[in-house]
Amino acid sequence: MFKNILKQWQKKKLFDKKFDFLFNESPKDEWVSLDCETTGLNPKKDEILSIGAVIIKENKILMRKTFNIFVKPSKNINPESIKIHHLREIDLQNAVEPDEAIYKLLEFIGSRPIVGYYIDFDMEMISKYTKKLIGIKLPNRRVEVSSIYYDIKKTRENYGFIDLKFDTIMNNLNIPTLGKHDALNDAIMTSMIFLKLKNLSKEKKNHF
Repeated sequence: MFKNILKQWQKKKLFDKKFDFLFNESPKDEWVSLDCETTGLNPKKDEILSIGAVIIKENKILMRKTFNIFVKPSKNINPESIKIHHLREIDLQNAVEPDEAIYKLLEFIGSRPIVGYYIDFDMEMISKYTKKLIGIKLPNRRVEVSSIYYDIKKTRENYGFIDLKFDTIMNNLNIPTLGKHDALNDAIMTSMIFLKLKNLSKEKKNHF
């Protein structure tokens, strides 16, 4: 009930009504796995450098429906941050303006729930741009894979420390590793985690 009221309130704050589709009922058994590479870990001052996303439908990752875009930063990239995201200024020569990137992303996502690993951070980064462009934070439902993994491990083992590092989850689920610090690869790996957990935990339907 509260979520519906909040959605209606957000919808009224939209600057541009052509984005009403964000509030449509989401397509059945579809999600978007998403990841951002950023200049740092502070949504208030840092910027998005790339966004990768892929559509999940039922039990399949739709590799023909991927989103991969590089975003122009407003200032020179800190050399220290390059060690993390591995994106140099030369890699961003053909990057698009942030506004264009976000508009394209919204069209790609639609009203689907968004799957991610520590997805709150990515959503906050994207919402910083959407608030300026369309007046609201990204309204899509969030699905956090580390929370689902935690619930399954806790239920099955019911003791001890549960390691939620990305590599640990990948290893424990026997999922192959793609190239890291690439937004699209990270989104694809996260989608594989999601599907593996989804199949392991049919009884926890509230996550999906």
